[in-house]
Amino acid sequence: MSNLLKVSSSPHVKASEDTSRIMLYVIIALLPTTFFGIYNFGSRALLLVAVCIITCVLSEFLFEKAVGKKNTIKDLSAVVTGLLLALNLPHTLPVWQAVLGSVFAIVVVKMLFGGLGQNFMNPALGGRVFLLISFAATMTHFEYDGVASATPLAMVKADASVNTLDMLIGRTGGTIGETSALCILIGAIILILLGVIDLTIPGTYILSFSIFILLFSGRGFDIDNLVAHLCGGGLMLGAFFMATDYVTSPITPLGKVIYGICLGVLTGIFRVFGNSAEGVSYAIIFSNLLVPLIEKVTVPRAFGVVKAKKPKEVKANE
Repeated sequence: MSNLLKVSSSPHVKASEDTSRIMLYVIIALLPTTFFGIYNFGSRALLLVAVCIITCVLSEFLFEKAVGKKNTIKDLSAVVTGLLLALNLPHTLPVWQAVLGSVFAIVVVKMLFGGLGQNFMNPALGGRVFLLISFAATMTHFEYDGVASATPLAMVKADASVNTLDMLIGRTGGTIGETSALCILIGAIILILLGVIDLTIPGTYILSFSIFILLFSGRGFDIDNLVAHLCGGGLMLGAFFMATDYVTSPITPLGKVIYGICLGVLTGIFRVFGNSAEGVSYAIIFSNLLVPLIEKVTVPRAFGVVKAKKPKEVKANE
């Protein structure tokens, strides 16, 4: 028997589910909101979904080919990144900008930091924020039924009345995948039933955000305003599908709660006090950066380990 021991990084717990299976579950859970987005916005939405997915997969394949790394496109993580990025884009976005955002998400945010498991922020959100900063005009141009108009969330920020039922169903303008809160919730239920995620992060996120809105929005205990905030923008999509990303979210129980509170408070600050009506992408990315610190202070003490006591100071006259 060999005395050599194989040393590898954590985690060391083996499970029946591999990465490709989990990513497949996420894709399945995203299908309701993807199909509704294509129904809502037409063939242009389908084109952007296809372009983002193909570009992400091709970018990962070519990068790994160029640097001589093992091919990993079979794990489907690039497909998930492309799909999530497309769902966060307006259907009117020029195709070449979608391609650029997809390349940035995979090559810069994911592959240059070592690939899946090494990225410090969610790649899809990294690509979206890159496009927001670079092409603000096209990224904030929304059309519904061929007419350019403000999103319901922008109308909420301007204290205009909105139809919350339309926001729940999805009969509104916005990005391809954010309009129907109902379809997103159906996908979230699928993820929970399949055991891909639990409710700790999204539940804490939504609860802390709701409390912030009720306290600081200036509308008091206005349930209609709260529902509009919950159904509008990318809150639901971000809470269930991006904030729960295994790589960029905490694994400790207390860390998940702190992370969710950070997400809720930051989203509330950006929406209520910021210039933009949205804020989910920036809140998630900023909280992704806090994850190493959150995990450092919330790692439970190993069983049997006692905190070392500080030695008593000896007084000079003793």
